[in-house]
Amino acid sequence: MKKQITSTKKRELLASPKPKRNLNPKAKAQTINFAVIGDSHVGYGNSASIFRNLLPKAVGSGNKRFVIFGGDNTQAGANHGNNANAYYKDFKDTVTSTLGSIPYKASIGNWEASTQSLFTQYLGAVEGQMNFPGTQGKVKYVWLNCALGLFTPGSINILKNLDDQHFYIIDFHWPLKVSGITVDPSHVLSAAETAKFFAAIPTKVRDKVLAIFTHHGHLFYRKLTNIYPGYTNTKFFVCGCSGDYKCKPSGDRGYYNATLTINGTALNVDAFKVAVT
Repeated sequence: MKKQITSTKKRELLASPKPKRNLNPKAKAQTINFAVIGDSHVGYGNSASIFRNLLPKAVGSGNKRFVIFGGDNTQAGANHGNNANAYYKDFKDTVTSTLGSIPYKASIGNWEASTQSLFTQYLGAVEGQMNFPGTQGKVKYVWLNCALGLFTPGSINILKNLDDQHFYIIDFHWPLKVSGITVDPSHVLSAAETAKFFAAIPTKVRDKVLAIFTHHGHLFYRKLTNIYPGYTNTKFFVCGCSGDYKCKPSGDRGYYNATLTINGTALNVDAFKVAVT
């Protein structure tokens, strides 16, 4: 026999509040993995072979979404640039065949400065900005030209025009002169050039600069807080070698496995050395 529902019970059921749907569930933290590689110096010694061995390791783990190449990608300036075209082609062919659809961007280094037109032909603009892959435009990737130890006017202008609507990851070849850096002083920007870089970034943007990656020093170095007055949370990295030029296989040779984590309004970048012998 069907159970009858009384009119009183019906009224009670209708009056009962319906469970609310959660229209704004807490967003799940997003992690974007990328690799940072510097100073491969393709064209010098055994660099091309070392780079061809290292690059698949760098991109073959952790679902990499982006690769940063930090300058001196080739030894293009050697021998007055006579072999520059071949060196750029070798580098580009290795990158294209290894990365497939993974996007990448290369900064220009001192060994490429005298062959800038070829650098642009093979590897694109020497300075600029783009959306960091996987961030839906929330994070911008900025690469600058300081190949000869001085930032170009164009690079300084990019910094001056950064807005506070985005977060930033910045890359260029020469390390900044920050407190405590252990890189050979001859491979570090001057205090004046360092001050010019930091001063160019608008005050309201300084807490939006998540990380700065540099290279040229032929070793690994990390400084995670207070890299410069006014930059309390920006992280600063020097990436080691990925080739054969002034790179010691005992530990200085390798790359960074890096992560960008987005958790609501909290964003964080970190990078850890992977040594390659």
